[in-house]
Amino acid sequence: MKHFIIVASPPASGKTFIAKQLSGLLPSPVYLDKDSLTILSGQVFKAAGEAYNRSSPFFEQNVRNFEYAAILQVAFEALAYNPYVLVNAPFSREIRDAAYLRQLRERLHRLDARLVPVWVHTDIAVCHARMKKRASERDTWKLAHWDEYVKSRDFSIPEMEGLWVIDNSTDDSFRQPLRRLADSITGAADPEAPQ
Repeated sequence: MKHFIIVASPPASGKTFIAKQLSGLLPSPVYLDKDSLTILSGQVFKAAGEAYNRSSPFFEQNVRNFEYAAILQVAFEALAYNPYVLVNAPFSREIRDAAYLRQLRERLHRLDARLVPVWVHTDIAVCHARMKKRASERDTWKLAHWDEYVKSRDFSIPEMEGLWVIDNSTDDSFRQPLRRLADSITGAADPEAPQ
């Protein structure tokens, strides 16, 4: 059985950190980060003469869903060659959409793979501090409109079958749950027992 791992959370929750830590605990996984597509999507803004704002209506209409479609297509293709494929992306709507998840599981079933959903939970104040520290251009609008941004995102833990929650609010809170998750994926522990 192959494993299709999605590591999801709102921005600055430490998703990339957790995704890379988990990848390091797996045997030679394929690691894919949706942020790698921002080079291309930045050109979409430029070509359209739009200000670079990943929280804008333009982004929602013309970029967001296409980034997900692109990274998932690459991930599905990678499953043909590797039993461990990990996608690092917010999945903010998708992870709360039962129909989307059902379709994703059905597609993965046809590829002899199971979905391993991971949610990185982090205190909002910690997210704010991390976002300021990383000083990324993609966060400019979010930081300038922090209260508005936070109201537009759902930081709560999604309710879904088989979800693994990794708390990343401190330097150590993630370590034990992440090890249990890795053991579950590789068969060193019960694969149906999220902690």
